[in-house]
Amino acid sequence: MRLSRFFLPILKETPKEAEIVSHRLMLRAGMLRQEAAGIYAFLPLGLRVLNKVCAIVREEQNRAGAVELLMPTIQSADLWRESGRYDDYGKEMLRIQDRHERELLYGPTNEEMITEIFRAYVKSYRSLPLNLYHIQWKFRDEQRPRFGVMRGREFLMKDAYSFDVDEAAARLSYNRMFVAYLRTFARMGLKAIPMRAETGPIGGDLSHEFIVLAETGESGVFCNRDVLDLPVPGADVNYDGDLTPIIKQWTDLYAATEDVHDAERYEREVPVEKRVQTRGIEVGQIFYFGTKYSDSMKALVAGPDGNEVPIHGGSYGVGVSRLVGAIIEACHDEAGIKWPEEVAPFRVAVLNLKQDDAATGAACEKLYAALSAKGVDVLYDDTDQRPGAKFATADLIGIPWQVLIGPRGLAEGKVEIKRRSDGSREFMSLDEAINRFTRS
Repeated sequence: MRLSRFFLPILKETPKEAEIVSHRLMLRAGMLRQEAAGIYAFLPLGLRVLNKVCAIVREEQNRAGAVELLMPTIQSADLWRESGRYDDYGKEMLRIQDRHERELLYGPTNEEMITEIFRAYVKSYRSLPLNLYHIQWKFRDEQRPRFGVMRGREFLMKDAYSFDVDEAAARLSYNRMFVAYLRTFARMGLKAIPMRAETGPIGGDLSHEFIVLAETGESGVFCNRDVLDLPVPGADVNYDGDLTPIIKQWTDLYAATEDVHDAERYEREVPVEKRVQTRGIEVGQIFYFGTKYSDSMKALVAGPDGNEVPIHGGSYGVGVSRLVGAIIEACHDEAGIKWPEEVAPFRVAVLNLKQDDAATGAACEKLYAALSAKGVDVLYDDTDQRPGAKFATADLIGIPWQVLIGPRGLAEGKVEIKRRSDGSREFMSLDEAINRFTRS
């Protein structure tokens, strides 16, 4: 993509309403525009990141055996009355009526709808286990939306729902999602710690929040420092095998949100030098809720003995749009964003340091064409901005690799490559730079 043809409305000044780093940088880098309180338009740069986050989430859900569908944003109030949650959910639910005065709502979550879909088609335990997921926009009418995408009213979410014949099978499904979440966040360059958590309005008695440690987080967290060094399962993990050792490894060490924090156990189990007390950002949460919805909504299947039994369910959420903010909170410096390569909007930025120089332009065009042909996401800054402004833009938007091309370097047969994550620089020939990058 040529920057001269891209829509990138960089802001020179930080908007006053932006209270945390991710909100400030997303607005300044031209990733977002606020359309109403807690409601944002994702501009082209932001959308590129959002789509890459979605792709990772989708790949890991598919790898774990979940099946994708797409449910509507608008739901019937009757489904929520059937489950008993319509009157209990609170003012966060946006309730509406259509022209025929039918009561509808803008979905804050989808347990009711997916249960209704499941019960319409699945009648036997032989069709289980089943895990269905979608990536969809949700709406929760936060009393005080703030922090940009970290606490907005409209947000993009992945939610998955498992269906099993009994509790033992349901806990196996829970374990698969637990491992899939470890892998998902690690691929985005995040260390997300699974912590025991409250189930809230979802219900059930087993839940873990996946928390990225950050002082700007919305909740207090307590954990053993050793959990930060645990290995994440590799791509070859067998989801049909015994995942218990992985789950045990990650849950034996103390890690809990402040809602379920057990101070006595924490002090008993965690040596003083290994105690971590900080704040964290929730990027995902998983639940086992048993027969909470199948009982009330009559989601029954014929068991092995022929008798009908209510299915055991679980739900598994990832805050996809929130993840964009969480990654920035974890990966930034004073100059701007430092994107991990797998989620970066572009992998390489080519900076033309003398726009009116023919040799420099030819070298930039050669590199841009060669990288594009190899499928490398590349942004070519071909604008007439001064070099300093180009450096600042590339740092602000966080492109992992910058290739700086100017007359002085070319006179020596060299271009300069800067790595955004650590600021390291190296010089090499143009052909070496072309060969340096392959499609990730």
